[in-house]
Amino acid sequence: MGPLDELRVRLAEGADLRHAAGVLGWDQRVTMPSRGTEARAEQLATLGRIAHERFVDDEVGRLLDACEPLVEKLPYDSDDRSLVRVTRRDWEKARRVPTKLRTEMTREAARGHHAWVEARRTSDFASFLPYLRRNLELRRQYVDCFEWSDSPYTPLLDDFEPGMQTTEVREVFAVLRPALTEIVASAPEVDASFLTGNFPPEKQRELGERMLATLGFEEETWRLDRTAHPFCTSFSNRDVRLTTRYQPDDLESIWSSLHEAGHGLYAHGNADSLTRSSLSGAPSLGVNESQSRTWENLVGRSRPFWEHWYKPLQETFPSLDSVELDDFVRAINRAEPGLIRVDADETTYSLHIILRFELEQELLEGAVALEDLPDVWNARMKEFLGVDVPDDARGVLQDVHWSGGALGYFPTYALGNVISLQFWRVVREALPDLDAQLAAGDPLPLSDWLRDNLYALGRKLTPKETIERLAGSPTIDPEPYLAYLREKSAALAV
Repeated sequence: MGPLDELRVRLAEGADLRHAAGVLGWDQRVTMPSRGTEARAEQLATLGRIAHERFVDDEVGRLLDACEPLVEKLPYDSDDRSLVRVTRRDWEKARRVPTKLRTEMTREAARGHHAWVEARRTSDFASFLPYLRRNLELRRQYVDCFEWSDSPYTPLLDDFEPGMQTTEVREVFAVLRPALTEIVASAPEVDASFLTGNFPPEKQRELGERMLATLGFEEETWRLDRTAHPFCTSFSNRDVRLTTRYQPDDLESIWSSLHEAGHGLYAHGNADSLTRSSLSGAPSLGVNESQSRTWENLVGRSRPFWEHWYKPLQETFPSLDSVELDDFVRAINRAEPGLIRVDADETTYSLHIILRFELEQELLEGAVALEDLPDVWNARMKEFLGVDVPDDARGVLQDVHWSGGALGYFPTYALGNVISLQFWRVVREALPDLDAQLAAGDPLPLSDWLRDNLYALGRKLTPKETIERLAGSPTIDPEPYLAYLREKSAALAV
């Protein structure tokens, strides 16, 4: 067996360990009895320790050294050359982190999740505070493993946006925030009262599964479950787990499910040759998020999509029988500040993200005391969105991310919004009949194009290389996104 084959075997075993941990994580968030938390934390810590130790082993470095001369003349984006290049980067970064620290981070993330679920249920930030404090301490230790030139936040950001500097995100957000604030301030009022009513969760689930089944998933490759905070995970490109949550008085589960389906389609679309390797997944969460936002918003809030799905929606929920399609489309595209990020419209959503991005940096640097976090959160919500926060469950406890110490994750959502429009321009040129296809209930041409041109690449290219390949430039450019929102807002005023 040559060094390249040896490397593949070693990486496949590591992928199996990570996916086994992923199954345990999915189970914890979907079906596990709450009192199983301590045992689950240890199980995840053990798997994480073994996976980390095997990956950072000197033998992986020896194999990489032996493989590099064998692949250097192959095309840059070939599977073999990409595998060696991407694995080298992952290996060098992982080796900076002591196994003991990595294990403790995994253990405390599992403990923190259960604490967050209970704290959110009871709106009790004080009960969550010790877990948040511990996870923040561990992230500071993690940051100390790295060097940075602009901000201690950068090593955390790099986990989700490889190669990106905190200053780059600040530059994008410095353009977004004032522009979004202006669009929101001038947005017309739109009647959306009919979106609140009696919408039985089981009927929402049935309709949501009907929608998702048309998007491009092969049969028997995915499932949809209920959870406290929607997420998507996958254990291969043929085992995709989507989750959502249902409220009996609104329909947000539709867009939540479409959002997670966008993540799922990315995983499902990875080329078979990339499975059980360093190349499966997406080059960054921002690029990945661009697809969840594409399916949630650019497709799921479009009039053509609802030209097909509105009658089934009315048949499922007769209270909408008297609501015209145009009024429904206007309502789901309105800009209206609210409390909850995952329920936010396209225009206000990124303001929620910028708020969290700024707070995360302050938490990491100690500029905000953890005891003061709810009050600071509430004040920022008033400043950014003009809303009053009634309780911690709908305030600082609304998101799952900090329960697992996932600082650096939030910016990817807003970056994904921006990237989605850069890609969408290319999609529209490639698929001139897209509106008619969506109106006919056929999103497969879109799904197929995205799979062939983006999802199949996995992690073979860097985020900037991926954006350049599709959009023609590596720059994350907010202008197409802002132009889209301005055009949408102007149309609603008519």
